[in-house]
Amino acid sequence: MANHLFTEGMTANEEAAPDLLSLRTLFVNVCFIGEPGSRSWVLVDTGMAGFTDSIIRLAEERFASPPVAIVLTHGHFDHVGSVIELVQHWGTPVYAHPLELPYLTGMKDYQQPDPSVGGGLLSSVSFLYPNDAIDLDDRITRLPEDGSVPGAPGWKWLHTPGHTPGHISLFHERRRLLVAGDAFITVKQESALAVILQEKEIHGPPAYFTTDWQAAQRSVELLSGLKPEIAVTGHGHYMQGNELTTQLERLAEDFEHTAVPKQGRYV
Repeated sequence: MANHLFTEGMTANEEAAPDLLSLRTLFVNVCFIGEPGSRSWVLVDTGMAGFTDSIIRLAEERFASPPVAIVLTHGHFDHVGSVIELVQHWGTPVYAHPLELPYLTGMKDYQQPDPSVGGGLLSSVSFLYPNDAIDLDDRITRLPEDGSVPGAPGWKWLHTPGHTPGHISLFHERRRLLVAGDAFITVKQESALAVILQEKEIHGPPAYFTTDWQAAQRSVELLSGLKPEIAVTGHGHYMQGNELTTQLERLAEDFEHTAVPKQGRYV
């Protein structure tokens, strides 16, 4: 009961669009794509460990059945923390990019985080963050090659590497809706104070876990070129309209100076 009360106090949800809801689990977002009451909806990422009950409860309140699919933007610990428990509960298939599968099937650990970059408390203690693979075995499969998202008509997945090799984002072209994962985020994730206050400002991917900065820059340029009207990111509040357009274009144009660390393990 105490653990339930703790996790309840560490969640908050935001409806970015009628069929796009985000749930913050401690400091990372989980996304629900689908109309309320629908039997065809998709869960994007599964947040931190310990939030399984919160995710299930919100899903039961919002939808008429379990999700058609769980789609992972990438496999870092804060995005897959509840995936095994959710699969056991729902029996739902999990999808990820082929380049991410080694980290999700126990074959390969992520590279060590770099606590020397980012200049904040959450970055300096990142050496404590798990980087080991999880093993979903045959419960995970690669995303469709045609870019479609199972269970989410109108949505496409896009390969947006840099933060991880197989990182993806999801985009609904007609409605200009973007689920960016950690390709870019709307809070300075390296700073504990910024995370606590949830200060809304576009930043590059969390620096301590980003291992390919050139690819990360190309991914931001790709997403900026899509001209999204609403973006939900892996960390921070959703952003929309002119605020999103202006800040995302600025990040893409000046990525090397504003996002890339001056020095570090992966620079």
